[in-house]
Amino acid sequence: MNEKDMENTPYICVKALEKGVSIIGVTRGEVTKIHHTEKLDKGEVLIAQFTRNTSAIKIRGEAEIYTQFGMIQSENFEKE
Repeated sequence: MNEKDMENTPYICVKALEKGVSIIGVTRGEVTKIHHTEKLDKGEVLIAQFTRNTSAIKIRGEAEIYTQFGMIQSENFEKE
């Protein structure tokens, strides 16, 4: 993927609302695999970009996720 194509690739911004929020990048293709993980502490922010290799991002824990479509808040069901 060249630099010009990267300009039009969507980004997301994840803000952790608790300690230990996991962000998991998943590959695209016939067989999907986890290719990258990050852990965020409360208040930390990660900006991630979908790429030729990354087709999905999974977020585990309480976080605010900002996308081109608006903000989504994830929940931590383990607390209940």
